[in-house]
Amino acid sequence: MKIENLPVNERPMEKAMEIGVENLSNVELLAIIINSGTAKKSAIDIAGEVLSISTHGMSALGELGLEELLEIKGIGESKATRVLAAVQLGKRMATAFPDERFCIRSNEDVAKLLMERLRYEKKEHFLSILLNSKGEVIEIDTVSIGELSATVVHPREVFSRATKKSAASIILAHNHPSGDPTPSAQDVETTKRLVECGRLMGIKVLDHVIIGNGDFASLKALEMI
Repeated sequence: MKIENLPVNERPMEKAMEIGVENLSNVELLAIIINSGTAKKSAIDIAGEVLSISTHGMSALGELGLEELLEIKGIGESKATRVLAAVQLGKRMATAFPDERFCIRSNEDVAKLLMERLRYEKKEHFLSILLNSKGEVIEIDTVSIGELSATVVHPREVFSRATKKSAASIILAHNHPSGDPTPSAQDVETTKRLVECGRLMGIKVLDHVIIGNGDFASLKALEMI
C-alpha cells in the first residue's frame, strides 16, 4: 500500500509531527529519509528491505555502502546518498565532543569515544588521540587508513600532529574490520616501537586500544606494553 493511501495518523511524516520522531519505528524513520517509493513499493516497503539486508537490522546499517543500497529496487543514487548521509551524521553525533573537552581516564573512555566511529569500518583506521597534561582530548588524528587486514604505521606520521599540537601524551587506537579486537603480533610489535619512539620524543604513549564490533581490547590492560 502506498503511503498516501494509509490513514493520516499512520503516515510516517504526519505521525512524526503528531507524536514526535522518537516514537517512530526504525522502518518509519528510514522511510522519512528515503522520502518516496515506486509504483509498486512504498517508502516503508523500501525501508524494510534496507533493514533486512542484514540479520542484525539497525546495528548493521552503518556497514552498508552505496553499492549495496543501489541493489535494492526503488533506491537510486539520491536516496542511497541520503541514507548514507543520515548514518554518517549519526556516527558524528555519537563521537562529537561536548562544549568541554572530553577527558580520558580509562580504556573504557577511549572505547566510548571511538566505538561508533570505527566499529563498522571495513578497512583499518589507525588513529592517535592527542591529550593535554590534564588528560583532555585535544584532537583525534587519523594517521592512516589501510587495507582490510592491516595498515602501515610510520612513527613520523604518528607523532607529527602530536608535536604540532604540543600534546603531552597520546593514545593509539585502531579497528579490526573482522569485529574481533584481539591484538595481533603485529599490533603488539607496532605499539612497542611507537612507545619507544614516544619516549625518545618526550610524548608518552599511554595505551593502544583496538576497537571491534561492540567490544574492545586495551594493550595496556592486557599488559602487552
